[in-house]
Amino acid sequence: MEHRRLGRLEHQSSVLVYGAAALAEVTQDVADRSVQEALDGGINHVDVAASYGDAELRLGPWMAGIRDRIFLASKTGERERDAAWGQINASLERLRTDHLDLIQLHAVGDLAELDRVTGAGGALEAAIRAQEEGLVRAVGITGHGPDAAATHLEALRRHPFATVLTPLNPVLWRDEGFRRDYAALVEEVRSQDAGLMTIKTIARRTWPRPEDQDHATWYEPLTDAEQIRGAVSWVLAHEEITGLATAGDVRLLGPTLAAERSRVDVAAAEALLSDDPAYRSPFIDMPI
Repeated sequence: MEHRRLGRLEHQSSVLVYGAAALAEVTQDVADRSVQEALDGGINHVDVAASYGDAELRLGPWMAGIRDRIFLASKTGERERDAAWGQINASLERLRTDHLDLIQLHAVGDLAELDRVTGAGGALEAAIRAQEEGLVRAVGITGHGPDAAATHLEALRRHPFATVLTPLNPVLWRDEGFRRDYAALVEEVRSQDAGLMTIKTIARRTWPRPEDQDHATWYEPLTDAEQIRGAVSWVLAHEEITGLATAGDVRLLGPTLAAERSRVDVAAAEALLSDDPAYRSPFIDMPI
């Protein structure tokens, strides 16, 4: 698998980041098979969050054997300093490790949320404390939604986050406003030498009806192998992206690994996705 430099952190991260949201509601046996599949596929960067159900607990038993071989990132969705501090420490306990390589302020997708986490007494203060005390190596920010790129640009103006995790896929790119905001974010990321990762690579749309949901992802994912190949190829053609987080369903990991190994050029990637009339932004009619 290809590896790319994670900005000034200098970690050579696999271009597929294991999205451990897939472990939120599975048994330990299922989790073990999925983690092994990721490791066998060449993934060396694991992304989890305190809010991902039992995911941290499912990863915990693995740490004794793999901690020195992976880049481990978690997230806090708390907005206030004390609550975030407690959650960061709880994550360390659940993951059975004494430090994280990255703690990310989670689901910061608009300016109101950014104000909450970066203001006085906000979660950023807890993340900085954790960094100063050696509990985490670096601090990043994540978020999705139509305003994510613009929000993350403003975040970098307020604090030198080491990494940004923001959405990118071919259908989002078709929107002129999205492209403009994303381009501005990329310019600032490069200026600060931050690491830029992405999510929602294989999102197809929001679920038409709740009863249609047959995957663990909150959005309807692409499931056709060739469409997944197109989406993964297209995103990884963006050299500024250090890695894409795999989707939150263990069944989608194998096709995503296969797609990374058999990438096509941008024109071919777009052609693989061009005939799907249902392909649209996952941020339309998002679930509350």
